[in-house]
Amino acid sequence: MDFRDSAAESAFRNEVRAFIARELPDDLAKGGMPGAMFGGGGGFDTGDPDLMRQWLGKLAGRGWTVPAWPAEYGGGGLGVMEQFIFNEEIALARAPRGLGGMGAGWVGPTVIVYGSDEQKRQHLPPIAAAEAIWCQGFSEPGSGSDLASVQTRAVRDGDDWLLNGQKIWTSLAHRADWCVVIARTDPDAPKHRGISYFLVDMKSAGITIQPLVNMTGSHDFNQVFFDNVRIPAEALIGEENRGWYISTATLDFERSSIALNVSHLIAVRELVKLAGHSKSGGRTRRELADRKVEAEIGRLMSLQVVSMQTRGLIPNKEASIAKLYCSELDARIWGTALKMLGPHGMLLRGSGARAPLGGAIGRSYMYATTSPVGGGTSEIQRNIIAMRGLGMPRG
Repeated sequence: MDFRDSAAESAFRNEVRAFIARELPDDLAKGGMPGAMFGGGGGFDTGDPDLMRQWLGKLAGRGWTVPAWPAEYGGGGLGVMEQFIFNEEIALARAPRGLGGMGAGWVGPTVIVYGSDEQKRQHLPPIAAAEAIWCQGFSEPGSGSDLASVQTRAVRDGDDWLLNGQKIWTSLAHRADWCVVIARTDPDAPKHRGISYFLVDMKSAGITIQPLVNMTGSHDFNQVFFDNVRIPAEALIGEENRGWYISTATLDFERSSIALNVSHLIAVRELVKLAGHSKSGGRTRRELADRKVEAEIGRLMSLQVVSMQTRGLIPNKEASIAKLYCSELDARIWGTALKMLGPHGMLLRGSGARAPLGGAIGRSYMYATTSPVGGGTSEIQRNIIAMRGLGMPRG
């Protein structure tokens, strides 16, 4: 592929840059380090809510919350490459995307591919308008890497389904309006063939949310309990008992993160600046050079994903390769940062002037330890690459 912008792409990139420079409030611009893969060094804290609503409203007015979605659903009607350019420039400017990343990034694309016309009309415009927050009800206490072993049950009851079970590590469940839930609908079928995929209103009776506070002190994760939650039949997306295959598409969209690779490039750039003021900067010079090369490779992997999406393909093994590589790079980058800065790198927010970059480094390192786990462990990604990419038999 040609790595240079075409004339039209270059013009669009300049348009996005000018828009950000003109419209992004100074108080929302991120002045510190870009965050780690899952949680962003500062969790899901998005700053002043009024400024955030104004900023997201400006993006939605142009269809830029979801640039590549059809205009009829509130999108920008742009191509996948323009969406990549937009995401890249937003990340370079460290501009916030609000709390709608899950809906825009992988729930919405799943609904576009598998949803009915009515589901698209109901759910896509609120995501595009940054009005609906989504969470993902996949993992369970006994079903993480072996996701197909989920035990949450959905039983048909007339025109409804009754949902019972428990989900865990559910990001933003305490703020979400809707949740995508996979549940077992045929307990007698092989485990991959008895699962269905539902769109659940988080205001439904019978849902209890229990916070899980992580080691940085942030409340991002939750446990979610479903006790005879009644959901309408039309909450089912796709065919009954075929939800596993839909959920893998959702995970592929999740694992195709592009802004993360830009964040890695920014992080390395900031660490190089810090190295000039650090007594141990010289000892980590080669490591920083390695991290820079690796970050550039990550961007190339993103471009591969984009080129596939441009051709109408859903990246599968390619998404797993990118996720595996970038999540492990996430941990290496922040490990290099701590080695370079020593004890000062472990100081967190509130430690005063002694904490480099406002304490973002230690916080990002703690988040980075989750990167090889969240969204599918590194071991799971290697299995997918082996089976779907190399054609190796299941172990």
